[in-house]
Amino acid sequence: MSDKPKIAIIGGTGALGAGIAGRLARAGYPVVIGSRDAAKAGAAALEIGDGVTGSDYAGAASAAEIVILAVPWSVHEATLADLAPVLKGRILVDAVVPLVPPKVSVVQLPEGGSAAQIAQDTLGDEVRVVGAFHNIGAAKLAGEGDLGCDVLVSGNDKEAKATVIALCEVLGSRGIDCGPIQNAAAAEAMTSLLIGINRRYKASAAGIRITGIDK
Repeated sequence: MSDKPKIAIIGGTGALGAGIAGRLARAGYPVVIGSRDAAKAGAAALEIGDGVTGSDYAGAASAAEIVILAVPWSVHEATLADLAPVLKGRILVDAVVPLVPPKVSVVQLPEGGSAAQIAQDTLGDEVRVVGAFHNIGAAKLAGEGDLGCDVLVSGNDKEAKATVIALCEVLGSRGIDCGPIQNAAAAEAMTSLLIGINRRYKASAAGIRITGIDK
């Protein structure tokens, strides 16, 4: 039995979710992939490797202590509604970015402020929402070793943020405490900037580093 918390990746069949799942599993974390189609989740889990299982959204979230939400923005609201009954007492890491095609390189934050802020407002204080993992390229996660970038981590609960910052190190990055959940808007907006930078400079996974701090 692992002494590490079980982690659910909702949207784990996508590139970002699968990359996070693979790195966590290789570090010894029990991981459950969540998909609307449980069979698809099971197939993805087998492909990712040992220590990974698959289930539907609710089954995955209810089996885990930490839930990472990595679905497209277009289904963010509906997915929160599906998960709300089983998230009480858990940490929800919202990695969703409000990208609105076709102008995904243009910042288009929602009226609610950010995806993470909307999640916290929707779920209430019984769920500790942390915004993180917005600016990591899926291509980097698919590889090995250091990701070469920092992760901006926002949330209202200090313990939950500390837990997510520790996971950043497991993934091969450095988590930076960026304050309350309202500040997640900055990290989410940064994703559109990075998409544009990738296009203009013909890069594949531009990232960010925070300088001037000893951590």
